[in-house]
Amino acid sequence: MAIVVDVDVMLARRKMSVGTLAERVGITPANLAVLKNGRAKAVRFTTLDALCEVLECQPGDLLRWVPDGETR
Repeated sequence: MAIVVDVDVMLARRKMSVGTLAERVGITPANLAVLKNGRAKAVRFTTLDALCEVLECQPGDLLRWVPDGETR
């Protein structure tokens, strides 16, 4: 998939753990890991909204497009 999820980058910038983010967003750590590791097929806008609120960022800080065949 050509959409890259940079949740781990924002977690590092905010010095926040996956568990803390999952709890504050209201999703399970396992579901957050699926998103963080690029295995998610979809993201609800409500989840994206909550991630942006907790991480104090814009959706573009979490998601980016990379052409197929290019390295991430």
